[in-house]
Formats: sequence, structure tokens, C-alpha cells
Amino acid sequence: MKDSFNEINITPLTDIFLVLLIIMMVIAPLLDQQGLNLTVPENVKAENVKEAKTINFVVTNDDKFLLNGQEVTAENLETVIADQAKTLTDGLLIQSDPESTHGAIVKLMDSARNAGVTNISVVGL
Repeated sequence: MKDSFNEINITPLTDIFLVLLIIMMVIAPLLDQQGLNLTVPENVKAENVKEAKTINFVVTNDDKFLLNGQEVTAENLETVIADQAKTLTDGLLIQSDPESTHGAIVKLMDSARNAGVTNISVVGL
């Protein structure tokens, strides 16, 4: 008569889980790689420079948005940028105070993208 089966060998199951764990550890950092597409500007000689048609926004230290010295509310950013982009087609230039928050700059960038602006530059004051 055969002996009854009283043991379970879990070694193959453990090996499978370890392989899956290693695969997930390698793939997980690659899943959340999001960012901006950045291009490095080229050096241009002074005589080849044309007048830029950019929308110039200033983000102050208290997170206010200024366009040509006039304050624009956060709710109106998208419409103001869309109106300006009709005549100023080279993109958006954001001049930020060192004390301004990242959230304010991102809000301005999001509004610009929603308004159809594709070229966005950020500089510090």
C-alpha cells in the first residue's frame, strides 16, 4: 500500500515568486518616468537674431501672474494666453522670482499648454 502524501514542496513556488519580484523591481522605476521634452538652445550670432514674438509672464514671490505689468488671475490665465498667442506666436517666456512656488509655475505652464502654446521657457529673475 502507498504511503499518503503529507508534504508539499514549495521550492518551485518560491523560485517563481522571486523571479517575479526581480522583474517587478526592474520594471517599476521605468513606469513613472515622466517629464518635459527639453531642447538645448543653439548659439546664435547677434546679427541673425530676429525680434522675438513671445508672451512674457512674470511670476512674483507671492505667486501672482503679471503680463506686461498687469496682474492676471489664475482663472483667466488660459483665455489670456490664448488671446496673446494669436499675435505672439513664438511661445511663452516665464520669468520667475526665486521665492515663487513651483505650483504657480506649473499652473502657468499647464494653462499655456491647454491654450495651445508648445514652446515654453522658464528663466529666473
